[in-house]
Amino acid sequence: MAGWRTCFAIIGCIVGAANAWAYPTRPITIIVPAAPGGVSDSLARAVGQRLGEVWGQQVIVENRGGANHQIGAAQVAKAPNDGHMLMLGAETIFVINPSLYARLPYAVKDFAPITGLVRANQALLAHPGFAPKTVSELIALAKSKPGTISYGTSGVGSAGHVNVALLESMAGVTLQPVHYRGAAPALNDVVAGHIQLTSVAVSSALQPWRNGLVKMLGIGSARRLAELPDVPTVAEGGLPGYEATTWFGLFTTAGTPREVVLKINAEMQRMFNEDVFRKRFVEPLLYEVMVAPPEKFGEFIDAETKKWAKVIRDANLKVD
Repeated sequence: MAGWRTCFAIIGCIVGAANAWAYPTRPITIIVPAAPGGVSDSLARAVGQRLGEVWGQQVIVENRGGANHQIGAAQVAKAPNDGHMLMLGAETIFVINPSLYARLPYAVKDFAPITGLVRANQALLAHPGFAPKTVSELIALAKSKPGTISYGTSGVGSAGHVNVALLESMAGVTLQPVHYRGAAPALNDVVAGHIQLTSVAVSSALQPWRNGLVKMLGIGSARRLAELPDVPTVAEGGLPGYEATTWFGLFTTAGTPREVVLKINAEMQRMFNEDVFRKRFVEPLLYEVMVAPPEKFGEFIDAETKKWAKVIRDANLKVD
């Protein structure tokens, strides 16, 4: 009996390897559960171009935004589990929405993590006329005038929302959120002086900051960025232990053969380790590469889920 089991195991491995070798057998679709023009969209197009060149199959990038990434995620969750539909998604889908919404059209277990891709550090921006020049001054003002300082978000549960909620929780202050349909209009209203603050990816903050249209009070990275050595982190500026980032990863439908997942992962490892790719798509936008084996990425998601569940619970954030 043991001999037969060994035989079946060997046959299974051979079949799995053969499936991975043949994959892909038809065009691949990468779902981006967000509007065109954002980080996930640009990354998906870079990844899609690379996979198409390497594997000789057409790769279609399809934007399926809406409902805080739920629409696109639900489509991938219900797709055939053969690796021909991928999703380039952010942490919102996996670590924010499950704690924010009472019901979702998908479950985290519906997905197979392939790899993390990049982490985008967030910048805390203020209108130039806003009095505080540091995070500690912001906290002091917020404590003296609770609920009067407004900040823009790209929607309830967005990175800009929960990252400021984390700041509120850690600093013991209350700010006033103003929700927009994207990070760009929120940033525009900071520039115009209609609101005082917003939290956006550093890459989005660079141009208006360099043009003097906003102040950068701090960056949510663990340490100062080499490209911006004079800008303090939020932690050293007045809130020790604070980190604010947005991360993006590649996923497919649960049940996809492991050999297929590993084949895609290996290609991402090669892609993000190439100097040409990093200099074109990573370094100019100050991203941090977070490509890792699927298991490590899964462990990272579990840790992030626990962290943000507490933040959302403490801030009493809920969407019916």
